[in-house]
Formats: sequence, structure tokens, C-alpha cells
Amino acid sequence: MSTPPPLRRPNGFWAFLRVIGRGFNVVRLVILNLVFFFLLFVVLLLIVGGIAASRVAHTVKDGSVLVIQPKGELVEQYSIEPLQRALQSLSGEPPRQVQLRDLTGAIDAAAHDARISHILLLPDQLQGGGFAALREVGAALDRFRAAGKPVVAWGVNLDQGQYYLAAHADRILLDPQGGVMITGLANYRLFYKDLLDKLGVDVHLFRVGRYKSAAEPYILDHASDDSKAADSYWMTGLWSEYIDEVAKLRKLDPAAVRGDVDGLPQAIERTGGDLAKLAQDEHLVDGTATREQLDAMLRKGGVPAGDKPQEGFRQIGLDRYVANLDSGDAFAPGVAVVVAEGEIVGGKQPQGSVGGESTAALIRSARHDRRTKALVLRIDSPGGEVYAAEQIRREVELTRKAGIPVVVSMGNVAASGGYWIAMNADRIYAEPNTITGSIGIFGMYYAVPGALDKVGIHSDGVGTGPMAGAFDITRPLDPKAGQVIQAVIDKGYRDFVGKVAQARRKSFDATDAIAQGRVWTGRQALERGLVDQLGGLDAALDGAAALARLGKGYHVRYVEAPLGGLQQFLLGMNQSAMMQAAQGYGLRLPPWLAQLPRLAPELKLLRAAQAGRPNVYAYCFCAPR
Repeated sequence: MSTPPPLRRPNGFWAFLRVIGRGFNVVRLVILNLVFFFLLFVVLLLIVGGIAASRVAHTVKDGSVLVIQPKGELVEQYSIEPLQRALQSLSGEPPRQVQLRDLTGAIDAAAHDARISHILLLPDQLQGGGFAALREVGAALDRFRAAGKPVVAWGVNLDQGQYYLAAHADRILLDPQGGVMITGLANYRLFYKDLLDKLGVDVHLFRVGRYKSAAEPYILDHASDDSKAADSYWMTGLWSEYIDEVAKLRKLDPAAVRGDVDGLPQAIERTGGDLAKLAQDEHLVDGTATREQLDAMLRKGGVPAGDKPQEGFRQIGLDRYVANLDSGDAFAPGVAVVVAEGEIVGGKQPQGSVGGESTAALIRSARHDRRTKALVLRIDSPGGEVYAAEQIRREVELTRKAGIPVVVSMGNVAASGGYWIAMNADRIYAEPNTITGSIGIFGMYYAVPGALDKVGIHSDGVGTGPMAGAFDITRPLDPKAGQVIQAVIDKGYRDFVGKVAQARRKSFDATDAIAQGRVWTGRQALERGLVDQLGGLDAALDGAAALARLGKGYHVRYVEAPLGGLQQFLLGMNQSAMMQAAQGYGLRLPPWLAQLPRLAPELKLLRAAQAGRPNVYAYCFCAPR
């Protein structure tokens, strides 16, 4: 009987790898379990929070003051995902966005709520609200006051946008160390031609429209005379709207308000640099008070003391009050609202951008929903890609053909591509200070032979014909290729003007005369037949309901994409991961770096441009600062 061979002990190296592998597997399981239990904890916390919120939803007490302290950007629609907003709230960091419809809806509800006695407006943390959106909030405050309830505004340092909102209050108070800074409107832009020349990047601009200046920063080192003339016209109109409204609200002479703004340097010297005293002298505010004095003043005026020791008076915040509001019967027929906010880009896009496919799908969904008797398209967009805008316009046209009235409500901006998606509506409403028009089109093409030369790289070869390789970005743009691009842009402009002429029942020549890429305020656009009526979202909703013969008690339903949940939350987290990581390692980026998207918005076009093809846009950089 033969003896079996002795068992061989495993090689030490392979045994070590097996141990390491088992260790990795254990770590992987631990991490997966931790992530699972963390998400379970978050879900349970949100459920418990929701139950708790529902229990306190009806705890608004008589004599309460609705405290409106919007923090961050005033938007038509959240671009921060719901789960991310919830986690920010749990971490003590409030979401930096406020929905316009939540704000106006709460104010209107409070006007008829016997438990609410006042509104306290604290606007000095509101950022980025356009004048048209602020005007809608101001109109809601006016309705609240018309119901016989006072509005008190208090702030520390108010800029001209925040003050525009505060001016709708019955009484405006400043902290003694605060001030009001009103300086006028400006539209200064950065120009990159010299930088691009140094980098060896050739940008070729093809445009139609004498005033279509959106891409000038790539080919000039200064604003053109036509651009300055056009911008001066619409900004002067916008500024006149501002001055006139503030003067009317404060019972002042518009000429005096304009003179005070222009004479700021001399006036501030007379008060020894005291901005609060200057605001009082110019009757922009009614007095000064610290926050403690404000609380005492409200109590003295009949508001009960606060229920908590840290609350100087009985109050309820905007978020809690919004949670009280009844959203109505979600299954009732009525007016559907689709929001188109942000740049118009191709494909499917999240909220905060207007996707050619995704926004078209929302309109299509509203059209096929039996509850939809009328559609309001709420637009706050400077435009973007032409084809994406055309996809949305076609859905508007199909909705009308299906017998559903379509009304457009223009917000802060509905220009260029923003007007493209609006033009086929039954009626178009705009605020007097909406920015619209800019009916024009341009294309950009860039090539980098100079940049390659700088690093010693050269392009050479042969093609099968004169157009072969004409759109190779490593070679200078062939004039024949430029001829092709310009022909495409010319056709695009003719299509734009022709569609507007047909939709607005004008001749091509008459439409061309008010197009040419020129920007208008809402009031100027009304005078030129580009919009039908001045008014905000409420006026547009009433108009849509009237067209659909719905009567006064109609239901309003917002049509939005279904929640993406965890996937979209993680995407949102990923977008800010770099900054969060930097902060986690103790790095602090300079504040101006966070402002780059606002300082240089034109760079977005260059970043999104596709190599080797003309990039065609209907876009307007027309947001004054």
C-alpha cells in the first residue's frame, strides 16, 4: 500500500493574499452595513420629523406674526433636491433657495388667516431675486396690507433689490449701524479676446441681429457701440420702473429719489458716513431700531409675548407656515403650470435648467392629463440652445392644437431662447420690469492651431475634397466652412423672426425691425406687440382659467418631474464634492472664487461648446447688477 504524498503547505505569499482578501471583504461588508443603517436612520428621522411637523402644523396661535426671512436665492423652482434640502435642514444649514410660489402663497394665505396679525419682513439675507420676482412678492404684500394688516420691515444693510421689497411695508426700520445702498443698474462684462489670443485659441462668431452681443467677449476686448446703446435703452427703462415704484410706495418725488441716488457721494459726506441717518434724511426708512427695540415695539403694539424665552413676540416662521397650507384637491381639474427656469440645453436636465427633452416631456404630460384644462408656462430663462428651444415650442403648439389654452407668464427674464418657447402661446403676460425680446441668433466655432503651435505641435495631411477636414479644430477655419456656418445662422434667424411674425400676427419686416437681438423691458415689449398684457403669475393663471372657462374656484397644479431620490441627491453631493473636500481638509477658498459664475457667465458657453461643429444659440446675457 503506497503512502499518500505529504500535504504541501501553501506558499506564504499566497496565504498572505488570502488574508488580505478576507480583510477587504470584511471591511466592504462593514462599510455597506454602515451606509445601509445610516440611510435607514435618515429615512426614520425624516418620517419622525414629518409626523412631528404634522402635529405642530395647526399650532398657529391667535395674534401671531408671520416672520418672513428669506435666505438665499429667490427661485421659481427648487434646483436643490428634496433629500438634500432635508439633510441640510437637519444639519442646521437652511437651504439657500426660496420658492417664489411658497412665499407669495404664504402671504396671500396669511391675509385671510385670522390668527396672523402682522408680517415682519427681514429681507437682508435674500440674494439673487430678479426685479420681476420681487415685484410679485411686493404685490402679495400689498394684498396683505389691503386686508387691513400691517407689514413691518427691518434690516441691517439693504441693497437695492432687498430695499425694493422692503418698500412695500407700512413701516421700514433699520439697525442704527445699518444702511440702504441704492446705486443704479449696470451690465459690465468681462472680455476674453486678448487672453484667447495669448492662448492661441481662435473663436469665430457668426450672428444675425445688429444688437446680438452675447458672444462679443470672445471677439472683442470691449463692448461694441451697438451693444452699449441697446443695453442703455432697456436698463434705463428698467431703472425708471424701479424709481417710479419706490417713489410711489414711499410717497416721494421720483426726481428727488433719482437725485438722491446720483448724489450719494456728496450726501454721505453730509451725514459723516452714517448710512442709517442718510436713509432717514431721504425718507427711505421711517426710523432706526435694534432688534431688541423692534421686539419691544411689536409687543407694545399688541402682539403677545413669545411662547419661547428666546422669542420676543409670538411668531411663526415662513417654513412652518407653508407646512400649514392646504394644497387642495390634487385630482381636481384646473390649470397646470410648467416651470421653465434656467438655461435652455439639450436632452434631459434636472430642475434649475430647461432641458429640450425634459421640459417638452412635462408639457406633453400635462397635455395628456385629463385634469389639465389650461396650461401656464412660467418662464425665467435667458435662452440657450436653439434646437432645445424648438423642441419646447413644438409642444406648446401641439397643446394648443389639442384644444388646451396655453398662457405664458414671464418672470425675471424671458429673452432670446426664452422668447422662442413663449411666442406660440395664446397670451403672453410679462411684468413691466421683465427682460424679454433679444430675438436673434448666433453661432460659435473655435479652433486651436495657434495653441498647438505654442507647444510645438503641427497639423498636416490631405483630404478627399475641399470640405474634407474643414471642421478639424487643429486647423484654421476654412472660409468655405465659415460660409456654411453663416448660411445656417442666417436661416435660423429667418426661422426665428418668421415664427414670431406668424405667432404675433405681424409682417416679417415689422418683426425684424424690433428683433435684431435687441432687448426690451416688459413695458417696452408690450408697446411693440411682443407681449399681450402686463401682470404677474396670478394674472396669467386667471387669464388661462378664463380661456378655459373654469370660473373663479379653479385648481392650480404644478407639473414636475418625478423625484429621483437618492440618485439625484448623490449627484448633487458629487457636484459640490470638490469644495466640500477642500473645506474638510481645512482649505478655505477665497470668496471671490465662489462668485466666478456670476462674474464671468459668458465662460459657460465656451465650456459647453462642442469641438468640430458650430454651436448655435439663442442666448441673452442681460441680467443687470
